[in-house]
Amino acid sequence: MSSRHFIASALASLLGCAIAGTAIATNVTVVGLFPNKAVVQIDGGAPRTLSIGTKTAEGVTLLSVERDSATFDIQGKRATLRMGQQHASSNAPSSATVVLKADSRGHFITEGQVNGLPIRFIVDTGATVIAIPLSDARRLALDYRRGQPVIMSTANGQANGYRIRLDTVRIGDITVNNVDAVVLESSAIPAALLGMSFLNRMQMRRDGETMTLIRRF
Repeated sequence: MSSRHFIASALASLLGCAIAGTAIATNVTVVGLFPNKAVVQIDGGAPRTLSIGTKTAEGVTLLSVERDSATFDIQGKRATLRMGQQHASSNAPSSATVVLKADSRGHFITEGQVNGLPIRFIVDTGATVIAIPLSDARRLALDYRRGQPVIMSTANGQANGYRIRLDTVRIGDITVNNVDAVVLESSAIPAALLGMSFLNRMQMRRDGETMTLIRRF
């Protein structure tokens, strides 16, 4: 059995259709202020505590904190926000483009980030969601056991996994927020799979050994 068919079989019992994410720009909301720290929500995600100088995967850097406000660099633009105030980036996400080259086996493999930490993906349009092996999930410090338990049929029998949502997934200049994924406890897949929960937000163009991803929303 080819690795491609093996990967498809491993994910055969996942959702029958991909869940599309919300089409928004980079939104930053201040929900808490402390000495030299600010608690923010980015694109409606879970609150995160940033220290001065911290830069997130979405391109948000905390520059300074005052008693009733915080100043950020948001994708290259300076913004001062008070408690509860929201800033919406004017950058158009559709302009983000990534070009991938196939390897000798015809696979498109790319370096990326999950929640700001590095990971290597195999692009797989047959996978309905991003799939992450247990070893990568532990390295990324994903709290996957709090996710929804799922049982999947694989070429080697049933495999246990957990359905979770990733705060951010980044490939090149493309960042997508709130992305559905599954963590597989067994060795059902050889590497992390970049599935349709990410790819369905892209316009994909294939030209021989080249694949171009253009963010649609």
